[in-house]
Amino acid sequence: MTDIPHLQRPNRALQFYAALFLIVLYVPILLIPLFAFNDSIYVRFPLQGFTTRWFVELWDRQPVWDAFGNSLRVGVAVSIISTILGVITARAITRYRMPGKTVLVGFVMTPLIVPSIIFGVALLVVISRIDLIRPTLYTVALGHVIVCLPFAVATLIPRFEGFDASIEEASADLGENGWWTFWRVTFPGVMPGIVASMLLTFVISFDEFVMAFFLSGNEVTLPILIWSQLRFSQQFPSILALATLILFFSIPLILLAMWINRLGLAPGQIEGDGA
Repeated sequence: MTDIPHLQRPNRALQFYAALFLIVLYVPILLIPLFAFNDSIYVRFPLQGFTTRWFVELWDRQPVWDAFGNSLRVGVAVSIISTILGVITARAITRYRMPGKTVLVGFVMTPLIVPSIIFGVALLVVISRIDLIRPTLYTVALGHVIVCLPFAVATLIPRFEGFDASIEEASADLGENGWWTFWRVTFPGVMPGIVASMLLTFVISFDEFVMAFFLSGNEVTLPILIWSQLRFSQQFPSILALATLILFFSIPLILLAMWINRLGLAPGQIEGDGA
């Protein structure tokens, strides 16, 4: 097969753009842990010295632990609910012919293009009109499910598309009903996608701010706590330390979810999934 010369040459302009994009995107994030270890309450150069006391202070702050527990409970619940709904939706999209499938997919993916503030305001208006519902962690979880569901569906669709439907048909021919076919045949085959979806949606829920800002009551999550403490300059170094811990917690989970989601996928599916 003859190589095509113009496809072999590197695109210098694209490489420059990619490098510039990564610098603009990640350098400000890298400054957070840098100043979190700075022995000064002011964010400025030169650094005053190395210290870990801002992290030690977090250990003794009960509001931080309370907010962490709230974010953890909401994140776990949202990851489970979003993934269950994502499995149902992805299976329906990939396995069944239905009228309006394109509209359904577009509706599910709407939160990816509509700003979260719109959904937050809309849900707040609805909740304020219902006397029996008050802003709590339950309403925060509801808002987070709306945000996380498109990511769950986008993660799971490649798994169902790559799963051989003839295996399900063989199971049905051997007498298994649809429920047991799913649990014994389909579920193990799409398990990497399910685990990846749960990890991804958990991280998104754990870090989400806008929905929590509108829908939380007296019980705040970590992002809301960080926002409320930004006005106090004395607390700012501890907030940088907390943000550093969240980064060190979130990034490995995201990378782990991406790695798990690629297990068992064909090269073409991996490229499509990465896009």
